[in-house]
Amino acid sequence: MSRRFNALATAALALASVIVSAPANAAEALATWTVASSNFQGLGSHDGTVEAVRQTVVAAQVAGAVVALPVKAGDRVKAGQLLARLDARAAEQQAGAAAAQVEAARAAQQVATLEVQRQRQLFASRFISQAALDQAEAQYKTATAQANAQLAAAQAARTESGYFAVKAPYDGIVTELNVMPGDMAMPGRPLLTLFDPSSLRVAVAVPETSAAKLRDRLASPVNVEIAGQRVTAARWEVLPAADTLTHTVIVRVDLPPGTVATPGSFARAWLPGGAGGDPRTFIPSGALVQRAELKAVYVVGADGRALLRQIRVGPASGDQVEVLTGLKPGERVALDPQAASRRP
Repeated sequence: MSRRFNALATAALALASVIVSAPANAAEALATWTVASSNFQGLGSHDGTVEAVRQTVVAAQVAGAVVALPVKAGDRVKAGQLLARLDARAAEQQAGAAAAQVEAARAAQQVATLEVQRQRQLFASRFISQAALDQAEAQYKTATAQANAQLAAAQAARTESGYFAVKAPYDGIVTELNVMPGDMAMPGRPLLTLFDPSSLRVAVAVPETSAAKLRDRLASPVNVEIAGQRVTAARWEVLPAADTLTHTVIVRVDLPPGTVATPGSFARAWLPGGAGGDPRTFIPSGALVQRAELKAVYVVGADGRALLRQIRVGPASGDQVEVLTGLKPGERVALDPQAASRRP
């Protein structure tokens, strides 16, 4: 029995010695990467603003008091949906009067038609002269022209009465209301603003000297970061005109369908050609730790301890990823995050 106990004790001591010595061996074998800045010319980070390709300021075409405003800021609307209704009582009365005038003109046209038919029969029987027939023909043509004119006026009145019901030109989201019920709407006065969320883009201003280089790289995809989400855009363009005050050129990056963003919000785009040689920091992609929304690395201190530190990264370039914030030149990061996580 004592021999068996001594054997178990000896095995336990050997196992303990292995566990204690493991961190020391792991510490010696831990590979690190020294952080350094470089003038990498592959991608350049540029701040921009989200824009809507279709953004409309809806205004009234006629004057009238706002009697109904069934939408509010933030509402999604469909094409043809009622956005605002103006007081159309006077316009409806004018449309009714125009319709009555059309009926009167049609009655006069019918009388002129019957009269000219009778005059033609009398002329064929040689009971009236050519002058009498010509007069009947002229009266018929006059009545027909007046009927057509009254019909056109009635259609215009009906069309104008439709202007008092302001409807959405396309599917979109209402961003701003400029009037309230009871306000007086005037032609050209904005009523509300809406945009199409399915078609968005990012506008960034780049130095005029970089525009020529960017035009040669339009086939390259562009990475864009908006509100924590990163998307890749395949289509972008460089506008041909430069701003006379800032001497910058606008670059428009079309966001892929399904991107959720709000016009006017901040965005960052990585354009090819670099950022004019500004120092940038890169680390191997394998050193990055990703846990849900957390992106971090294990920073190895002078004492050999590895501490997890959150960082903010940019787009990957090959087997390296750009570090925007969180690391300083000269610091060391562990190339094997799993081995670093097991260190004391």
